[in-house]
Amino acid sequence: MSTIILAIVIGALFGATLDRIGATNPNWIGKMLNLTNLHLMKTILLAIGVGSFLMFGGQMLGLVDVGHMSVKAAYVGVFIGGVLLGGGWAAAGYCPGTGVCAAASGRKDALFFIAGGLLGAAAYMVTYPMWKASGLLEDVAGGKVTLGTVPGSKFEGITGVQGDVLGLVLGLAFIVIAFILPERLAGRGEAIAPAE
Repeated sequence: MSTIILAIVIGALFGATLDRIGATNPNWIGKMLNLTNLHLMKTILLAIGVGSFLMFGGQMLGLVDVGHMSVKAAYVGVFIGGVLLGGGWAAAGYCPGTGVCAAASGRKDALFFIAGGLLGAAAYMVTYPMWKASGLLEDVAGGKVTLGTVPGSKFEGITGVQGDVLGLVLGLAFIVIAFILPERLAGRGEAIAPAE
């Protein structure tokens, strides 16, 4: 039971954070994607970098056990799904997580986004045998692999670099990029304001 309560607390804090940084507002997503205000992109890069640094640094210090973490297999369908997700994110201004948080914060357009996502998932489930038969779900690039081999993990690395070290380097790179990235790359943009 304590696991469920912890998940609810962490989920609520994560949702509140998404709302506060503007990720639940499709206007901010649009500004980020058309490069007129990169506040949200900088925040996302910083969060990924800090998370990567803490996770792999914790793994190296023996504080985090990555042995239970899952790696998803690479297959053509994942890349097609990624393109569809990216297109949907740009068109709707939401990704699945931000859409749910936006609905929780009272945005009615997010309810339509969620309904569309559920219909899409249902359509995939109904047509799954067709996708399976097409070969688009067959592993490519080694299937379940990581960029570097992580000690304690059962997954192979595609480079000779130790995964923990690579995770730290990439995490630091994301943090540095977050700080040196300008507020806008195109157009005039707008001043940063709190989420609506």
